[in-house]
Amino acid sequence: MTSVQVDKQHDGSEATQSSGEGYHRSLGARQIQMIAIGGAIGTGLFLGAGKAISKAGPSLILAYAIAGLVIFFIMRALGELLMYRPVSGSFADYAREFVGPFAGFVTGWTYWLFWVVTGITEVTAAATYMTYWWDIPQWLSALVFTVILYGANLISVKLFGELEFWFSMVKVTAIIGMILICAGILTVGFSDAGDTATVANLWNDGGFFPKGIGSTLMTLQIVMFAFLAVELVGVTAGESKDPKTVLPKAINTVPWRIAVFYVGALIMILSVVPWSEFKPGVSPFVAAFEKMGLGIGAAIVNFVVLTAALSSCNSGMYSTGRMLRDLALNGQGPKVLTKLTKNGTPLLGTTVSAALMMVGVWINYQWPGEAFNYVVSFATISGMWAWIMILVCQIRYRAKANRGELPQSEFKAPGAPWTSWFALLFIGMVIVMMAVDEGARISLYCAPLWGLVLGVSYLVLKSRNPEGAAFAKRS
Repeated sequence: MTSVQVDKQHDGSEATQSSGEGYHRSLGARQIQMIAIGGAIGTGLFLGAGKAISKAGPSLILAYAIAGLVIFFIMRALGELLMYRPVSGSFADYAREFVGPFAGFVTGWTYWLFWVVTGITEVTAAATYMTYWWDIPQWLSALVFTVILYGANLISVKLFGELEFWFSMVKVTAIIGMILICAGILTVGFSDAGDTATVANLWNDGGFFPKGIGSTLMTLQIVMFAFLAVELVGVTAGESKDPKTVLPKAINTVPWRIAVFYVGALIMILSVVPWSEFKPGVSPFVAAFEKMGLGIGAAIVNFVVLTAALSSCNSGMYSTGRMLRDLALNGQGPKVLTKLTKNGTPLLGTTVSAALMMVGVWINYQWPGEAFNYVVSFATISGMWAWIMILVCQIRYRAKANRGELPQSEFKAPGAPWTSWFALLFIGMVIVMMAVDEGARISLYCAPLWGLVLGVSYLVLKSRNPEGAAFAKRS
């Protein structure tokens, strides 16, 4: 029996204790909202923005605003699908129904790999951040973090939600605090930066596009990478207490989240510190604190990025277990992965993923060279594949709903399908930019190799389990 076959209800009347897939609906509105907020705030903002600022200057603000609009289109497309049928398999399940069984197979395994790779990098990063305070072996910190997060994910989905709530709270508090401090400097003029802080810094040093529009376009891949994981809220659909109410509210917060935490924060920081003073590899938040003469800033940012890394790894533990179970339920993965604990958590799926994350940490410890970085670069293109599938599925679902073949969603994406087509074209442009950028091109080299592995695996699946390979939509 597949996950899509057992989930018969479409009116949002599922019991609060369990979903049709066997999961417990334990994630409340407070937790879903913070998961949605935290998914859009990560190391891409706290660390990666420094490199992007040095490449594009103040025009990076516009890049984040435009990309944020595209992300909103993607999330509204996802919301339309979730209200049609809220299931934990989410993107893979919709790809299976609206594109075909192979698309579901590719999407499920690719999203699983995305989070495994992300988990590897984030738990390693978290271990590195610990050395700022204590001289302890990196492998030991990585081991402790992985075991703690693994245990939390097995205890209950509610504990996962609580961890994400507080991880997200730290990130949100840090950004709001920075915005308020910068606003105080601009209006009152206190701190070492008070004499030079002015909104005119956004255009005084070479203009708003100091390195040209082309350089701004080249930062779009960095910008889109920062937004990866915003779609995680879709994976929580099968475990939300009231998905028909909670998920739309969480998705509708996307515009103000991006406006405040990305656009707002960058406007404030670049007004206080001229863009030319930012360097690649240095957090813009650390640079801003140093400019203000606040030495404690580096320690604060280190704690925040540690939290962001642990949050990402925690999300990886959660989503990989669910994605593997969805594949297994649909005959596209080992049946043993369908088992749940009494608390409704996918034991084996989470265990396999956590074990692979630990292997990755060991590999990174042994061979911290370019080969590992190449594997990490695959995260961007694999994450965008999920977005592409969301948009394609929404376009096909809307067409069927308009023909009366499927019920209309209660949460229609405004402007769709044109907004979905626009988002697809935008993602295509970002992929072209990645092909042009020598440093990011390796991501595109990895994709065909992964596609070949999946293609061969699917042929093996067809020979051994024709029913699983042929399943494309709900019965």
